[in-house]
Amino acid sequence: MNTINVEGKTAVVTGGAQGIGRAVAERLIAGGARLTIWDYDRALGEQTASEIGAAFIETDVSDWDRVSSAAARTEAEMGRVDILVNNAGVAGLNATVIDYPIEEWRRVVAIDLDSAFYCCKKIAPLMVKAGYGRIVNVASIAGKEGNPNACAYSAAKAGVIALTKSLGKELAKHDIAVNCVTPAAARTKIFDQISQEHIDYMLSKIPRERFLEVNEAAAMIAWLCSSDNSFTTGGVFDLSGGRATY
Repeated sequence: MNTINVEGKTAVVTGGAQGIGRAVAERLIAGGARLTIWDYDRALGEQTASEIGAAFIETDVSDWDRVSSAAARTEAEMGRVDILVNNAGVAGLNATVIDYPIEEWRRVVAIDLDSAFYCCKKIAPLMVKAGYGRIVNVASIAGKEGNPNACAYSAAKAGVIALTKSLGKELAKHDIAVNCVTPAAARTKIFDQISQEHIDYMLSKIPRERFLEVNEAAAMIAWLCSSDNSFTTGGVFDLSGGRATY
C-alpha cells in the first residue's frame, strides 16, 4: 500500500465505522492524519475508532441539528477540519418508480444527498477560515447512469455529483478542492439492503467482472484528500471497473 502524505491534517469521515469509510479512515491515519469518525452506529463506531486510532462522534448525518452539533464538537476537540469525506449512505429499497414508497424516497435522499449538503455547509466555513481544505463526496456510478429499480439512490447520487460541481466552483479560490468519486458496487454490508437480482445486475455491468474492493476506493479518495491534489476541483473520478461511459 502506498502512503498518501496527510501528515498533520485533521479529517472527518462520515459512515467511517465500516466498508469504504473505514478503509478511507485507515488510509488517512496511515498517512499521518488525526481523524474523527461520524457514524450512526455507536457500538461499531466506537469499536472501529478504538481499533484504528480515531476519535468517534455518534451522529445522524441526515439531521441538520445533529450535524451542527457534531461539527461544533469536532472543531472544539480538533481545532480545525482540513479533510471531509462524505461517505455515509444507504442503498434503499429495490422497486420501480411506480411502486416506490414516498417515505422510502425521502429517507434515502435524506441520508444520501441531504447529509452531504449538511456536512459541507457546516465544515466548509472552517476550511474557508483556514484557507485550505479537501472535500471528497462518495457518489456512485448509479448517479451517472441511473440503475433500474433504484430510483431514490440513483437520483440522490446524481445530486451528490451536481453538489460537488457547484461547491467546487464556489470554493476554488480558497485552496479548497471539492471532488467526488463514482464507485461501482463494493461487497460491503450495504449488500444486505439489496436484492440478489439487483446485485447480479450490477455485477453484469462491470467489465472487470468483479466488485470494487474497499481499499481500491480508499486509495483514490486518499489522494484526493491530499495537498498533491492542488488543481483539480469539481471533478468526478471513476471507480466503476470500466462501467462508466462518460
